[in-house]
Amino acid sequence: MSAPALPAQSNRLPLTPKRTLATFSIGVVGFMSANLVPYMMAALEQSLGIDTGASGTVLTACLLATAISCLLVTRLAEGERRTTVARVGLLIAALGFGTAAFAPAILWLTIGAVVLGGIGAGGAVAAGGAALAAFRNPNRVAGINGLTNRAFVSIVLAAIPLIGIGMQSTFGLLAALAVLVFLIAGWLPSAPLVEIETQAVQTTVATKPVDAAKQRRITIAGFALLTMFAVWAVSEDSLWAMGIKIGTQQAQLTPEQAGLALSASTAVGLVAATILAVVGARGGRALPLAFLLALGGALKLSACLATDPTVFLWSFIAWNTVYTVAFLYFIATATALDAGGRWSGPVLGVYLIGSSFAPLVGAWLAQLLGVGGLGIVLAVISWGLIVPLVLVARLSSRVERDETAAQLAKPRGDLNTIEAGAI
Repeated sequence: MSAPALPAQSNRLPLTPKRTLATFSIGVVGFMSANLVPYMMAALEQSLGIDTGASGTVLTACLLATAISCLLVTRLAEGERRTTVARVGLLIAALGFGTAAFAPAILWLTIGAVVLGGIGAGGAVAAGGAALAAFRNPNRVAGINGLTNRAFVSIVLAAIPLIGIGMQSTFGLLAALAVLVFLIAGWLPSAPLVEIETQAVQTTVATKPVDAAKQRRITIAGFALLTMFAVWAVSEDSLWAMGIKIGTQQAQLTPEQAGLALSASTAVGLVAATILAVVGARGGRALPLAFLLALGGALKLSACLATDPTVFLWSFIAWNTVYTVAFLYFIATATALDAGGRWSGPVLGVYLIGSSFAPLVGAWLAQLLGVGGLGIVLAVISWGLIVPLVLVARLSSRVERDETAAQLAKPRGDLNTIEAGAI
């Protein structure tokens, strides 16, 4: 019997300065519009003379355009046309956001330009995300990408209030970043190729009958998780979108202090993510998620009820820290439900869809119920998700344990066969 075929060579690439700069910069540009929502809402209201509900609607359309365009071009970004997708997306983003920043403040023109910029940002998200898979050591690459994004966003959120919140300092910044990154888009790594020998492979793997009932439970849990993640995204990002307005109008923060709250909460969230990476799987997922959702709901309510600037600042920063860790636990739960990525693949997509409605929902609830009512609704959403989410998290842990036990139970020869024959 011939030996199992092994990959002749793997063309996954090492990180180099050019590849690193292009890949991570494109990711930053793609998601920057979502991070600047509070400033963009304020800029639109000042420039166009519209109310909070209208500005929230415009930015919901922008973020939804980003999400949809990202999903539509993902397959194109997986192959040889990745650089083209990136360049076209960046050009469209620069055109749209640049028009919004510097063209006359005409309502229909500005709205169309903002949505167009969102469409272009979706192409950048797709290309940058696909490029991450081209590198060796995906865990390390994902960590560096998250670190880069958080660090840059923290700087921008702190700097804009110092310049002055306006159309040029928000949408103009996005357009300028898109142009700069367009110039280095050619450094993006192409899709890696793997050359495989074409000799016959014979493997004998002991298979276990599929437990149909268990698979149904996992499928139900997976769809439930996607739904809960989208609802949770709306809840969390509604507070993020309304953060500046709550801080300045209710808690008497200056614009500079509000910018500090956004920037500091982002930076502290990065520290929390680093701690979670060290802690790893210790403590499971169900209990941490229950604690985080309970605490997150209380902190959202505290931030919305705060009239003292110090109370608001600490509540907002603590909430964003809890949000970051809970987000990572959501991803871990989706990953554990299926080793093939059936649920971890779409989970970020549904988050982006949910997030796109947050400015509209947050502004609408604040207008209808007041800021205090907004806080109550957001808190109840978090608390209402605790029980179903804990059930899904517990199932994900059982699935993970069963997979580990089954792998350990295999004879060593079968393990060697599987490892050698797996491509």
